[in-house]
Amino acid sequence: MSLLKIAASVMPSQRIDSVPVSDTWECHTVRCVTRWGRSGAVISVDGELDASNADQLAGFLQQCAAYCEWLVLDLSDLEFIGTAGFSALSTTTGRCSDAGIYCTTVPGQAVTRLLRICDPTNALPTSASVSDALSGVQGLRKVR
Repeated sequence: MSLLKIAASVMPSQRIDSVPVSDTWECHTVRCVTRWGRSGAVISVDGELDASNADQLAGFLQQCAAYCEWLVLDLSDLEFIGTAGFSALSTTTGRCSDAGIYCTTVPGQAVTRLLRICDPTNALPTSASVSDALSGVQGLRKVR
């Protein structure tokens, strides 16, 4: 069973039938692919995230989050992330938290390197893998 099917079955809320954002989004050197579940999404980000596209990515993530009870940001294939990218991720996860949306990131090598410098207290929520992140989504059902 695919991870997305597991995630789709986790929370039996209304299905996302009409989502106004595309499944693929690109801006300069960054590309996102969104896989929608029943009550949330896994957004895979690859390329380079820097000052030229960080604000646009934050806007895209907020559009997606508006339709979610949970959001997993898979950054494992991101080749580069600058401090503006970290700020965009921090803002996104903070807004999700304020709205009661479970949000976590799956960092790759580039993100892990930046987090050592910009996030020494581990404030940005992270998961070791998409599978682990979706396990966290499954835990939501038990808590509610």
